[in-house]
Amino acid sequence: MYENLVPRFIKYVKTETRSNPESTTIPSTETQVAFAQELVKELKEIGMSDVRYNDKNGFVTAELPSNSDKENVRSIGFIAHMDTADFNAVDVAPQMIENYDGESDINLGDGTYKLTVKDFPNLANYKGQTLITTDGTTLLGADDKAGIAEIMTGMETLINSPEIKHGKVKVAFGPDEEIGTGADHFDVEDFGVDFAFTMDGGPVGELQFETFSAAQADITIHGKNVHPGTAKNTMVNALQLAIDFQNALPQEEVPEKTEGYEGFFHLLALNGSVEEATMQYIIRDHDREKFEARKALMEQVQKDLNAKLDSDRIEMKLFDQYYNMREVIEKDMSIIDLAKEAFVNLGIEPNTQPVRGGTDGSKLSQMGLPTPNIFAGGENMHGRFEFVAVESMEKATDVVVEIAKLNEANA
Repeated sequence: MYENLVPRFIKYVKTETRSNPESTTIPSTETQVAFAQELVKELKEIGMSDVRYNDKNGFVTAELPSNSDKENVRSIGFIAHMDTADFNAVDVAPQMIENYDGESDINLGDGTYKLTVKDFPNLANYKGQTLITTDGTTLLGADDKAGIAEIMTGMETLINSPEIKHGKVKVAFGPDEEIGTGADHFDVEDFGVDFAFTMDGGPVGELQFETFSAAQADITIHGKNVHPGTAKNTMVNALQLAIDFQNALPQEEVPEKTEGYEGFFHLLALNGSVEEATMQYIIRDHDREKFEARKALMEQVQKDLNAKLDSDRIEMKLFDQYYNMREVIEKDMSIIDLAKEAFVNLGIEPNTQPVRGGTDGSKLSQMGLPTPNIFAGGENMHGRFEFVAVESMEKATDVVVEIAKLNEANA
């Protein structure tokens, strides 16, 4: 259907673009800069206007001018991220499984690793389709190079089909989404659109406008280490205080025991010794009131434990990361109605389940650019078992084109 879609995607995933949370540069890795420059070249080649790379924030942006006679057509943005997750992404060698039967296990590379129907029952959804998988040694990078390929191909289609009327459409390809910092530097005012969509979801049908609100807590515990033989009433074991802190939180409100709209406290890391220990938590909830209550509980636990000690031995840096995009989007649900109409026109059932995570759209919405999230097609992201169906990417590209078309028609 789209002759350049799959070759484009294969080319993208073979380019290593992992982000680095330890870096102090923007973008966090030079490989993302190099990839951005390649995207700039390609956007110019397909005929996009005002193609730019912003070296202050690492974003590539471009514009498809309106070809409509109407003056009141809202402008749209489509956004995807360039970086991939922290899993081996060097020498990605995609496999093509044509006309998959929906029942068989799939050998990845030499068969050391397999996509098994037992472990991944979602494979049954892809009977008769063409799957692109890894060779088992790397991730694939459909998150989010599928999104980039779909947006690029959607723009190419609109440019080559002048009979399809549309308003102004802009695209943005950004860095460092996987480490949660890319959108922090995005220039919403310069982008200059009324609303946008990230093409960064999973299976076909995902249309997401509810995410977690998120915070992080970095805790340092200062103990007092003395010889255990004479430790009574003197030793303060930092590791024991860390255990006490964890035990003071609701034991059922953790990721492995929650679903849907249920929030959680998640202990990501615990390191240390008797003398000093460090802990890192993430706090998540869809409801802002409950979210604030979770942070308040963390602070209360810190206060209560410190009150029992000879000094304030537990230090905590607690900071917000992003907020539920619904708080912004629900003020004008016409954006979601537009996407749903596009889905239905294409025979796609919208799935609006809340995201148990966040997207760049979470931050962008709070920055004044309402940005729900649309499927890009990938499954099992961030590891060797990642795959995407060609048909899923084609449908996502259809959605990009249909949204631009409907937005003009409904103006």
